[in-house]
Order: sequence, then C-alpha cells, then structure tokens
Amino acid sequence: MNLRNLALGGVAILAVLVVWAAFAQNGGSPVMPGAAAGAPTGRPQPVTYSQLVQQTAAGEIKSVTVRGEQVEGVYKNNTRFTATTPYPNSELIASMMQNGVSVDAKSTRQPWWMGLLGLLLPIVVIVALWLFVMRQMQGGARGAMGFGKSKAKLLTEHKGRKMFEDVAGVDEAKEELQEVVDFLKDPGKFQKLGGKIPKGALLVGPPGTGKTLLARAVAGEAGVPFFSISGSDFVEMFVGVGASRVRDMFEQAKKNAPCIIFIDEIDAVGRHRGAGLGGGNDEREQTLNQLLVEMDGFESNEGIILIAATNRPDVLDPALLRPGRFDRQVVVPNPDVNGREKILRVHMKDVPLASDVNTKTIARGTPGFSGADLANLVNEAALMAARKDRRMVTHRDFEDAKDKVMMGAERKSMAMNEEEKRLTAYHEGGHAIVAINVKMA
Repeated sequence: MNLRNLALGGVAILAVLVVWAAFAQNGGSPVMPGAAAGAPTGRPQPVTYSQLVQQTAAGEIKSVTVRGEQVEGVYKNNTRFTATTPYPNSELIASMMQNGVSVDAKSTRQPWWMGLLGLLLPIVVIVALWLFVMRQMQGGARGAMGFGKSKAKLLTEHKGRKMFEDVAGVDEAKEELQEVVDFLKDPGKFQKLGGKIPKGALLVGPPGTGKTLLARAVAGEAGVPFFSISGSDFVEMFVGVGASRVRDMFEQAKKNAPCIIFIDEIDAVGRHRGAGLGGGNDEREQTLNQLLVEMDGFESNEGIILIAATNRPDVLDPALLRPGRFDRQVVVPNPDVNGREKILRVHMKDVPLASDVNTKTIARGTPGFSGADLANLVNEAALMAARKDRRMVTHRDFEDAKDKVMMGAERKSMAMNEEEKRLTAYHEGGHAIVAINVKMA
C-alpha cells in the first residue's frame, strides 16, 4: 500500500470516528429513570418552559434527564416530552425534586479523544493533499504536471498485434517494409556485409489507405514493441514541452529496443522550418530540431526504427527526408481493383454472406475507394441486413450500401413534379444511349 492510499484511508477512518462520536454524544435517546415498569411511547412532544414549570407543579411529570439546556422527560402516562430551559437553572431542578420527579443529569463535555481528533483531522487532510500533489508532480504523462512526458502508447506483442496477412491491397508497400522486418529479426545478416538498415520509413498516401495498420503489421511480424503517437501530441502551449516529449519518447524506446516508433500525421510537427512567424512556430521548430537530433545525432539509437505517416509530403522539412533519417519513402496509394477485392475479403471474414455475394463485382463497382471506405462499405451492408432482420448479408445489401456511401442516404420522402421527372428520365436515358453505343462500356 503506497503513502497516498494510506493517507486517504486514515482520513476516511477519522471521518467515520467523528461522525460516530457526534451521534453517540447527541443523537442517542437516553434511558429514562423509572421506565422499567412501562416503556415510554411515541415521539417526544416539545413543550415550552412555562408549560414545563406548570406541569412540574401539577405533579404530571414522572422523570426527566437534564443535558445542559435540554430537558427530556416522561409523563406519568408514559408519553415523552422535550423542552429547552435557561442554563443553568437550579430552581427548576429543586422544584422537580420537591414534587417527586426522578431527575438524572448527563454531562455535555466531550471526551478527551474528541478534542485530540479535532486537532489531528485538519493536519491529516493537509498531509494527504500534499502527498497527492507531490505524486501528481512526480507521476507519468497522465499526471497534472507531466507536461514534458511522452504520450506515446505502447503496444506489445500480445496487445493489438497485427500481421501482414491483416493488410491487403498494398503488396508493394509490404515488400518495401519486409526488409525492416528482416533486420529486426536478424540484424547480423545485414551488419556482417556492412549494410545498415534505414533509420526511418515515411509512409505517404491519402487518408484511409492503411498506413497505421501497415506500421503495426511491421511490429507484429518482427515481434517487437510498437510505440504509437500523433504529431500533434508533441506541441503544447508551454515552451519546451515538445522537445522534452521527443527526448522522453526516445528514452522509453531505448529501454524497449529493438522497437518501432510510429508517428502519425508527422506533418503537424515536421513542416518546413521558417515558413511562419510567432512563438507557436518557434516551439514547433524546437520540437522538430530535437526529433532530427534524436534520429541522426551524436548519439546513435540502435535498434529503434522510426516509421511516420503523412498525406502531405510536400510540406515536410528537407532535413527530415535526407538519407540517415527518413531515407525511404513508401507510397501507399488507394488500391486497384485486385487490391480492393483482397481488402473486401479481409473485412468480410467475420460477416455471414449469402451465396449471391460477388466480391469481384463489388470491387469493380468501387473505383477510388480506400481501405477505410471499403471497411465502411462492409459495415453499412451488415447494418442494412440487420435492419431487415436477415441472418445473412446479400449482394443487394452491398449495392445499397455502396450507393449510400457514394451518394448519401436515399430520400424516400422527396416529392418530384412532372417536369422534374421528365428531365430526370431524359438524363438517365442519355446515359443508357451512350452506354449502348460505346464499345467496351
């Protein structure tokens, strides 16, 4: 048990003791003298001081318990009452005793340990708060003061592991990165011939083509830890935070070497230097400078391979792309028809398909779709089949899902007048005439 948990437990115990002591001191009902013959009934009824004096003189009261200014008692008919008296009031007590009332007294003083508890509780709370603040200042990147700590997420061999077989439609990119996998598995094979593995690989391609998935597959094939971070995670409003996070990220990577660091959207931090003005731009340039030094500086980071992804390679700093840093650029384009068919088969593995589903036809009808678009297409088709309470996804579902992804949801409530219908018929008829008269259409 750490100090923080111990302090919080102590505060909780002290709070419980305070509540219990307060209840025991003021909340319990006293045992009335003379109540053994017949227990008092009902809730105590409040009476005024004048009524209390009159009832005492009339002999209606059986017994009372005095606790400071509070008087609780029982009438001779076994009903209870309570009253507040001037304090101290010895004349009333003497009058009660003369009229045969059984009088008991309770002390209003707190026990000694209650006073000690009142002194210790604020001290314990202050110490617990101080321990909490110190723990946050010394904690990791999630702590309140951990601005300079890296936000890179570690994916180990058994957590979120992907393989090349999970990546389809980018065969050329996989061939380029297979060399990185071979080096991580057997570095001696290259080193004995004097060869050096590239320090980094830049994955270039439009959004949704599987750049992140490809980097995770490289780590999965090589069986090494995989650090993932976004380029925007480096820069904060505080000066020097970005460079500190870069240093901390590489320190973590050294402890887990050999490993792979993946920076998504590196153009957020790797833009061409000198392209802007202002303090924010200076902070970004300091972060980029630290990244350049870590990649190829005086200290070698052996066993650390940096893979980055971007869809804007034209805005990156030339120093980032020179040999020795990102020496290899791997283009990850949108898949062709064969690639789309392979990607569809990967995403359809867990989907119950009807016998009429033809992946080749679907692939031919989705030109320009990225891997993410095809994954969304399969998901939309499954949702459509579920809405219709079917147990299998049909080819019609995929066609409807394709229309929805490409053109949006169908507007069934749209009303068209006769002129609009006539113009639409001419337009669609023109498509049909052209398709009939064009060869290979």
